[in-house]
Amino acid sequence: MTEAERQPSGGPGAGSRRPLAPHEVLQYLQVIYGPLRWTPRQEPVAELVLTILSQHTSDMNARRAFERLRERFPSWEALMAAPEAAIEECIRTAGLSRQKAPRIKAVLERIKELRGDLDLGFLKQLPLAEAKQWLRALPGVGPKTAAVVLCFSLGMPAMPVDTHVYRVAKRLGLVGPKVTVEQAHDVLEKGVTPEQVFPFHMYLITHGRQVCKAQRPLCGQCVLSARCPSSRV
Repeated sequence: MTEAERQPSGGPGAGSRRPLAPHEVLQYLQVIYGPLRWTPRQEPVAELVLTILSQHTSDMNARRAFERLRERFPSWEALMAAPEAAIEECIRTAGLSRQKAPRIKAVLERIKELRGDLDLGFLKQLPLAEAKQWLRALPGVGPKTAAVVLCFSLGMPAMPVDTHVYRVAKRLGLVGPKVTVEQAHDVLEKGVTPEQVFPFHMYLITHGRQVCKAQRPLCGQCVLSARCPSSRV
């Protein structure tokens, strides 16, 4: 299939330099990467712990640390009761184990204190803003971690913004030059419909990893380049 055949009619190849709106970016990237269907990744507390582990490390290292935790501790309650040193030992592959071990322990303890158990399924019944606020009140939980839990575990229209999403969004002009990564969560989330939030997030991540790379973006291979303010072609 040629580049022209892959582009919807009136798309970036049509000669217009008008910046792309979020829904247009979604449309063009869906053609390239195919349709997506949301399925739950894992239960919310597991998603929360994994996301904490993934901070400042690769997905592979975080996953290895997470699997070691699950092998070592039969339940989240057992992990919560364990000494920090035992948790640290399990998660060394994720890096920053001395910071992450007490953070994970503190988060679990706070959830237990507030709810009486470690079930976060109730968040799905809350308005999105309230669910975000509840999670962000936990120790060390920021907007990205909260959005990951709500989006990937509970299917709520929260927009996680990682380094790939933020980079692509800034280059395309979807967020302003002074918008911080924390502010970008709400800006991008409001740019598409609730049903589009999950695929929009996934397409931006995939595009950032495969095409719109940090050091050497492949603008010549990008379906959006004709209307991208940062294009080098």
